[in-house]
Amino acid sequence: MDSRDLRWLLDVVDSGSFTEAARRRAVAVSTVTRRIDALEALLQTRLIDRAQPGARLTAAGERIATLARAQIEGAERIMLAATAARLPAVRETVTVSATEFVIAERLAPALGRLFATSPSVSVDLQSQAHLISLSARDADLAIRMSRPEGNSLLIRKIGQIDLGLFASAAYLAGRAVSAIDLSQERLLTYDDSYGRMPEYLWAGQVGLARAVVLRTGSTRGLLNAAIAGLGIAILPRRDAVAVGLVEMPSPLALEPRSAWLVVHRDLRQVPPIAATYDWIVASFAGDRRSGA
Repeated sequence: MDSRDLRWLLDVVDSGSFTEAARRRAVAVSTVTRRIDALEALLQTRLIDRAQPGARLTAAGERIATLARAQIEGAERIMLAATAARLPAVRETVTVSATEFVIAERLAPALGRLFATSPSVSVDLQSQAHLISLSARDADLAIRMSRPEGNSLLIRKIGQIDLGLFASAAYLAGRAVSAIDLSQERLLTYDDSYGRMPEYLWAGQVGLARAVVLRTGSTRGLLNAAIAGLGIAILPRRDAVAVGLVEMPSPLALEPRSAWLVVHRDLRQVPPIAATYDWIVASFAGDRRSGA
């Protein structure tokens, strides 16, 4: 049996639904369904109870998913150990996955420090909103806005991002912020690119969903829209204040967002990856409550 067939099962289990697994894989839901159907036919047993909402495993599915996870992680650890043994001799390019805003505002401006301390290291900064697999070597390091899961991963919190509501002086047009009725304004918020995070749910929780005129996964997009006077945006406080936006009172405090640095434990001490890991930590260390 190809372990890739079992990975489809774990994708559905870990994401909670066929739809979410398809979104993370960037494939059609029918593709995920077809893969699971084929796996069930091969094993001649039902793994997921279609009569239940979400992706609820059958008793057989639970046993097989546990075995599948152990098999896949074991095979990946063997491949990663072999990769770690030969990596320093064959390449020193380190792939880092992060949001576009982290790359543009945090990592790219700090590259000089990495090149000064580790001149033989090169980096591939990949802007990715979807979840990637470090075990499958989609990237060597990842910075994520929600805490990932995985026994084979080393996960470190590297920053906390304070969020708030901000608008330009031009949009306010002289109005006092204390007089603003958010239900009558144009709200600019995050979409669910990174999952149903608190800032995505905020408008619905405070009864302002109808006031939302823009949803996007791009922090830079929200920032530029607010600067252009298009509405009141949810933004990292540090970055909004830096460009002169004005903070609005909120009927419900926006929860801070944490930034997490993730690496596979078998690659943590590989010299180019270790150097890049330490550089990322240092890049965030100066401002623990930073923008992302």
